[in-house]
Amino acid sequence: MREVRSSEAEPLVQVDAARALSPPILTDSATAWPWFALRVRANFEKKAADYLRLTGHEGFLPTYRCRTYWSDRVKWTEKVLFPGYVFTRFDANNWLPVLKTPGVIEAVNFGGKPVPLVEAEIAALRTMVNSGEPLFPRAFLHVGERVRVVRGPLTGLEGYLERFEKDCRIVVSVTLLQRSVAAQLDAEWVTPLR
Repeated sequence: MREVRSSEAEPLVQVDAARALSPPILTDSATAWPWFALRVRANFEKKAADYLRLTGHEGFLPTYRCRTYWSDRVKWTEKVLFPGYVFTRFDANNWLPVLKTPGVIEAVNFGGKPVPLVEAEIAALRTMVNSGEPLFPRAFLHVGERVRVVRGPLTGLEGYLERFEKDCRIVVSVTLLQRSVAAQLDAEWVTPLR
């Protein structure tokens, strides 16, 4: 709490600093707005989410805990699950105030119109983040997609992704011989070639 003197003749007024910075209360129509993805400046996700909250927008910034290794120690840090993106609800007909938020580059759009996210996907993400279970970011991979192995004994190898029961396999082909070979590996060891 801090004291504020509005004029010399008036007495001191007590102002709660936390309440002064709290966002406006959302109306029922605001919570009915769809979710949108905002592209933000690099390493500015948390600040952009805070600014959005201060302007009264419901925001969601999914994060996960991971170990960061330095030469002399290991530390647990909080990282953004989708670097460069923040999710928020807003009125698609009045999205200029959201674009004026510091750090926001643009809303993910198609033809100049913001594209809403699937409500069930955001609900699933929120459930995962709130569960307390360990989360791990993954590349968006499709079976049959060309990938490169970035970890493990097959590092540097390129091939096609294949599913076998619960595991992943990378398939490497020799076109001239019309033959292929597959190796089993962990899905987090590959990245898509785009």
